[in-house]
Amino acid sequence: MRHGKKINHLGRTASHRDAMLANMANSLIEHKRINTTVAKAKALKRYIEPLLTKSKNDTTSSRRTVFAYLQNKEVVSELFREVGPAIADRPGGYCRIIKTGFRKGDGADMAIIELVDFNTLYTLEKEQKKTRRSRRGGTKAAAATEQKVEKPQAQATSEEE
Repeated sequence: MRHGKKINHLGRTASHRDAMLANMANSLIEHKRINTTVAKAKALKRYIEPLLTKSKNDTTSSRRTVFAYLQNKEVVSELFREVGPAIADRPGGYCRIIKTGFRKGDGADMAIIELVDFNTLYTLEKEQKKTRRSRRGGTKAAAATEQKVEKPQAQATSEEE
């Protein structure tokens, strides 16, 4: 029975698992997206989300706490300099797991784990949709306001004559 056993051991010792998750977290912060198995992605998500929450406020205490997990000065500075301000207004859910199928060699279920605010594909689509909608609404609204504006001006000029 596995009652109360919430951690996935991933077939590794505790020290090996901690080192692997720290390395994967470093890669995720550095590259913003990595390809791995679904089990490792879920374990990484549970590992990194508290660290991303700590990166929202840039204090010495939070930097030391995050460094204790990641053990890489460059990654910690990038986390607090770039990632922290970008996710400051997000209340949680900083990572997205996208399943990509099965690995050819052993059939393992594969996934891409990425930082949500750093995916340019989704943000570009949203911006394009907004501009298209604003153009449609803008031309109708602009034409309607021009007609409204022109009529009072025409009346004002006829009254002045």
